[in-house]
Amino acid sequence: MATVRLEPITWDRLGELLAERLLDLKPADGSPWPRVAFDGAPAARPGDLAQRVTEELRVRGRPSLVVAAEGFLRPASLRLEYGRRDVESYYSGWFDTAALWREVFGPLEPGGDGRVLPDLWDPATDRATRSSYVQLPPGGLLLMHGPLLLRHWFPFDLTVHVLLSPGALRRRTPEADHWTLPAFGRYADETDPAATADVLVRADDPRRPAWNG
Repeated sequence: MATVRLEPITWDRLGELLAERLLDLKPADGSPWPRVAFDGAPAARPGDLAQRVTEELRVRGRPSLVVAAEGFLRPASLRLEYGRRDVESYYSGWFDTAALWREVFGPLEPGGDGRVLPDLWDPATDRATRSSYVQLPPGGLLLMHGPLLLRHWFPFDLTVHVLLSPGALRRRTPEADHWTLPAFGRYADETDPAATADVLVRADDPRRPAWNG
């Protein structure tokens, strides 16, 4: 990873600045719905940042929809076919990318209808969530959060990566989930999200983030 200059910031201020930046975000493909990734390991809590940003957008009068990639896990019979701790399956087969294309990104393409399914599968019950579709008006933003997002060809218009050093990732990941750590090492080697994301947030100390804004 190339050296990136990072500046200290508070989470509140980061949410404000990202929201201000997103107000002017224009999709390159002409879609009326900007699509933003908040990428990071579960221990980095990228969803918390997405929630901060959606609140800041709300007070600015801009609609947005937060979608968790974890709401599109594949059924356990497929996800855990090779065992509950198979790293390759976690890296390549846990998330239903076809459903994400069909239910989230497809409706937000140019000419789409803007009707997004916010989640599809509940891993706790291993059943469909039966959630209702949400109509995202033109100009509304999709804020998707989850792990390993940048290794797919999802049409994000801006990407934010919440980075943890290997040591911080290990410390903040529950021991029962340490088996997933090699997947994030592979992700760093193959995708290098810290270098390829538009915005990098370092969160080794959860109280004192830094970013390259």
